[in-house]
Amino acid sequence: MSRIGKKPVELPAGVTASVSGQTVEVKGPKGTRTFKATDDVNISVDGNVVTITPRGKSKRARQQWGMSRTMVANLATGVSEGFKKELELSGVGYRAQMQGGTLKLSLGYSHDVNFEVPEGVTVTSPKQTEITVEGIDEQLVGQVAANIREWRKPEPYKGKGIKYKGEYIFRKEGKKK
Repeated sequence: MSRIGKKPVELPAGVTASVSGQTVEVKGPKGTRTFKATDDVNISVDGNVVTITPRGKSKRARQQWGMSRTMVANLATGVSEGFKKELELSGVGYRAQMQGGTLKLSLGYSHDVNFEVPEGVTVTSPKQTEITVEGIDEQLVGQVAANIREWRKPEPYKGKGIKYKGEYIFRKEGKKK
């Protein structure tokens, strides 16, 4: 039995859900998102509660049960509150700034890195050493943050690079003579 799948998804105030076939559409103050579930689960909406149940006892149906419930919960959270990832730049001369739809990064290379921000995500740089990625799609927000971080992952000796806010970097001791 899926412990996650058993829990019904309660929709926050101002959020509505509708089901047509296997497609769930969730509308809220920040926008509209849809999710198409597999045929292994049943989805029903009762007022402000969305319930997901498996159609059989197969392993795949049980897997899809918990995953589908989590996806619907993420839709509800996205259209009501949104998702946010914060990145920090640490290193001498490492800085970031927004120029229109492009994030300009100075990361110690001989050239600046220009990162084009995809649609559906807003990227801001409140300080030169901070980057904030926000949006209603959790997967897209996380992917954009990971793509930015990929340019300079934090290294273990000096801790320089782009890291998530609150991330712990395991530090190593350097060579000894």
